[in-house]
Amino acid sequence: MTPPMTRRSLLALAGAAFAHHLNGAGTRPPNIIFVLCDDLGFGDLGVYGSKISTPNFDKLASEGVRFSNFCSADPVCSPSRAALLTGRYPTRVGVPTVFFPTDTGGMNLDETTLADTLKARGYKTMCVGKWHLGRPEAYLPTKRGFDGYFGIPYSNDMKPRVLMHNTEVLEETADLNSLTARYTEQATRFIEDAKGSPFFLYLPQTFPHIPLGASDRFRGKSGQGIYGDVVAELDWSLGEIMAALKKHGLDQDTLVMISSDNGPWYQGSPGKLRGRKNTTYEGGVREPFIARWKGRIPAGRVCDGLASMLDIFPTVAKLCGAALPSKPLDGINIWPLMHGDKQSIERDPLLYFDNLNLQCARWMNWKLHIARHNSAAYAGAPVGGRQSFLLPRPELYNLASDPDESYDVAPENPQIVAKIQAKIAEMLPSFPEPVRKAFAEQEARKSDPATQTGAYGRPLPK
Repeated sequence: MTPPMTRRSLLALAGAAFAHHLNGAGTRPPNIIFVLCDDLGFGDLGVYGSKISTPNFDKLASEGVRFSNFCSADPVCSPSRAALLTGRYPTRVGVPTVFFPTDTGGMNLDETTLADTLKARGYKTMCVGKWHLGRPEAYLPTKRGFDGYFGIPYSNDMKPRVLMHNTEVLEETADLNSLTARYTEQATRFIEDAKGSPFFLYLPQTFPHIPLGASDRFRGKSGQGIYGDVVAELDWSLGEIMAALKKHGLDQDTLVMISSDNGPWYQGSPGKLRGRKNTTYEGGVREPFIARWKGRIPAGRVCDGLASMLDIFPTVAKLCGAALPSKPLDGINIWPLMHGDKQSIERDPLLYFDNLNLQCARWMNWKLHIARHNSAAYAGAPVGGRQSFLLPRPELYNLASDPDESYDVAPENPQIVAKIQAKIAEMLPSFPEPVRKAFAEQEARKSDPATQTGAYGRPLPK
């Protein structure tokens, strides 16, 4: 007896049919490579205006599509990675903030990762690099859909800085100067070993997160200090991966994507954007994003449409004919933007949190700031602790004309403010109780209308 069709099985069949149509009859679904840099700024690649020489990143853009409005889902490491691998807001999946080596938990175990989904589709899967979604064995990549893992399980400034293979510690203190080269060796070896079947290579690079390390081949060679040396070695790494694809005849069978988890920290460039890592200004959340699939994505395009790290999961699942998880995704399929069929896609606002506290929402080219925490990104918590305060007057920025969020245009656009606020009110009830509670507490801490949160008091009139 034939089992009844479920919504999930129907979606899987529809996805498989789409992938079959896209790739041609008799061909396998595409290989997927996602290179995620750590703390790379919007302005840190040559093709995005950097003075650092990045010929391989630039070539990837010339052979594919470069996005100018691609945003991470959070301005810090762990939450952004959770969003990439689940297609859901990090505040939904138990990752509102950064994990540390001593933490006993990780990303919620009942979440389905992109690796889970592709593995069920018959993909070989590998994670090489920084994981940062939980150190205990149950939370490591080998339990989250990846066949293998090689890398540091958290940020390189955390101790002990162990280097792992699967669940085994290879080195108690990883050598940072050789790390990019070792990651690259593991990645290209996986491509060679997996070339006979569709594969998913997730390469979350450790750099340019500080402390920085570069091999002798690159140290002192960029002319832009150690940060430039590190980015130049990451560029070399991408070149090696692209060469491996060509060597094994996989050039036209592989979708290659590159981005960053959040904006730059102490070094690096956010371009002309305001803010850096740890802030929900654009410099903390807008990232480089390049996608290249030879013969499928038209070469040399620039897409200005809004896209998010949340969108990778549904897009890849659709392209590969993989079933979506039972839990609803927050991302959307952005293949029409990648392929050039559409210039923009209507979507709900993108919400940005500071831990559990909602800070702002981006709807198309409008950005509405509704709250702000009471400390600078690098100054530490003030007396009484770091808290998020609801702004007495929401600030609205038109990112099309004001990308550095300098000029509040809320008074001239009350209808836009009201529309985004209404959408926030509509979306928040679907979030977990801690998020809703934090929002209520934030509302009770409305800041003084005369002095915005974090600012010096205005001088009294004479």
